[in-house]
Amino acid sequence: MKNLNYGIIGNCRSAALISDKGAIEWCCLPEFDSSSVFAKLLDTEIGGSFEIHTTDDYKISQKYLENTSILVTTFSNGTDAFEINDFMPRYRKEKGGYMVPPEIIRYFKKISGSPNFSVLYNPKLEYASGETISYVKDNHLVSLSNTTKFDSLFLYSNFNLTSIKEGIPINLNEDSYILLAYNEKILMPTTSKINLEFERTKTYWLGWADKTTEYKKFNKEIIRSAITLKLLSYEKTGAVLAAATTSLPETIGEVRNWDYRFCWIRDASMVVKVVSELGHKKMAKNYLQFIVDLIPDKDEKLQIMYGINKEKKLTEETLEHLSGYMGSKPVRVGNAAYSQRQNDIYGILMDVIHQQLITFSNDIENGEELWNITKGIVWVVAKHWQEPDKGIWEFRTEERHFTFSKILCWTAIDRAIKVATIFGKKAHVSKWEPLAEAIKKDIMEHAWNEKAQSFTQSYGSEDLDTSVLLMENYGFIEAKDPKYIATVKAIERDLSNDGLLYRYKNKDDFGLPSSSFTICTFWFINSLYKIGETKKAKKLFKQLLTYSNHLGLFSEDIDFETKRLLGNFPQAYSHLALVETAINLSNITDDEEVIDALENDTPPAENRLK
Repeated sequence: MKNLNYGIIGNCRSAALISDKGAIEWCCLPEFDSSSVFAKLLDTEIGGSFEIHTTDDYKISQKYLENTSILVTTFSNGTDAFEINDFMPRYRKEKGGYMVPPEIIRYFKKISGSPNFSVLYNPKLEYASGETISYVKDNHLVSLSNTTKFDSLFLYSNFNLTSIKEGIPINLNEDSYILLAYNEKILMPTTSKINLEFERTKTYWLGWADKTTEYKKFNKEIIRSAITLKLLSYEKTGAVLAAATTSLPETIGEVRNWDYRFCWIRDASMVVKVVSELGHKKMAKNYLQFIVDLIPDKDEKLQIMYGINKEKKLTEETLEHLSGYMGSKPVRVGNAAYSQRQNDIYGILMDVIHQQLITFSNDIENGEELWNITKGIVWVVAKHWQEPDKGIWEFRTEERHFTFSKILCWTAIDRAIKVATIFGKKAHVSKWEPLAEAIKKDIMEHAWNEKAQSFTQSYGSEDLDTSVLLMENYGFIEAKDPKYIATVKAIERDLSNDGLLYRYKNKDDFGLPSSSFTICTFWFINSLYKIGETKKAKKLFKQLLTYSNHLGLFSEDIDFETKRLLGNFPQAYSHLALVETAINLSNITDDEEVIDALENDTPPAENRLK
């Protein structure tokens, strides 16, 4: 596949990626970070997949059922047609909580004629590390692996099981199903029960989407991104994943391949803040409880990331037997970055804590724990803010005084002061205000570079970095401040490539980056909007939206030349930034729209014929 043309389905326990041809090519069960059962995404030869094959005269199209996570793939040759509704069940149980079984349902619906297809069912358990053997039983098909570790997968269907296993052509005469289950079923599924699972899951997602704040502009993109962010949340603990995959490279053939199936404090806090602004408070509450549970000791330092089940050790290893996405090795599981020090995480976490205290002012269940965390964060920042760190981009060798880290240290103290004010802790306010002033003074003195006419990546450096654009978002500087405007202009001059942004251009541990980090382009567009260049911002935003895949999904990176998606997918970072940018641009007034339209000699959007 020349692009990441996949849809994601999930139920906040695990997820699967399905290609635009209807093939499941990535899935880990029973949870997000479990070993894979299908991994063709990372090795086309041995990875394993679940594919639907038709004759060449069938045309295939794909879309999401509106405002849901149910993926609909339609096969039609003009006369014979059918569709597959792929989903992982998720719905509220009668006695509370949610039903989220580790299962995938492929619900086949006949549209017309006499459609015919065959199935390639080729699970490869345990990251395809050994042999997986499938057997037809009385009422199901079981796949077993015990070469390195015992594992199993069960398939149920009203199709002939031997036809599925052997790839024998199947005629679709009525609505049918294939159910993949990590656990053996006690009660046998039926078509009517599968239809009920479908309707319950559809109802859940429609209800969830309906609770999302509606905007006059870009609402479709906001809803799709919000659902994607929800799919990357882990119901059990409140963790939020950076992405659903591992080892999709930032550049084809290079070694920037990481496992993103973990909860980064930075990424997750940003996601939760955005989703909360969209009206989804429960996700924010669950995440704050995740943080509270992680820090039982008052002097325990935060790691930059954790396992979704609160694991603190994420040992990194390589799977040498897998060839990697388009030959890009190594394939990694685990992530050695968990042991890095990144001082920015404290500010980002304090920002979301402050936001939630305001949002839930009358409904805070863990206020005392959050106050303890606040005091602990101030203690850590006061002790370490003057030290170098690895920075937001996780440089794996050199530590520096990164400007973004310093800004977020200031943010941590600034938000802690606001939290202390909310709790009526006046003594702490007086004690912490001088610290915030000292950090701000240090940044203004050492991060600004006269030659570059910009705040730079690190103290004493002339290198630019898009992360410093966020200094306005966090309230460190006003958008109209001449130094901020100059920084935006400098970054545009040096880091923009046909409207796509480099994170930075200085060589890092792996050489010069050759792809655009998607979130950076959204940050830049937001900055243009903030300094008043709304016309340019909107133009670049619309251009960027065209680089999504066929379903409106983004990965971590975009190739500068081909515009293909690269990096882990779908990326929470990219979609939270899309939402932020869309919300900002939706604030452009109708008068501004008319002026832009007149300048471009085009009618305003609402007056165009559809």
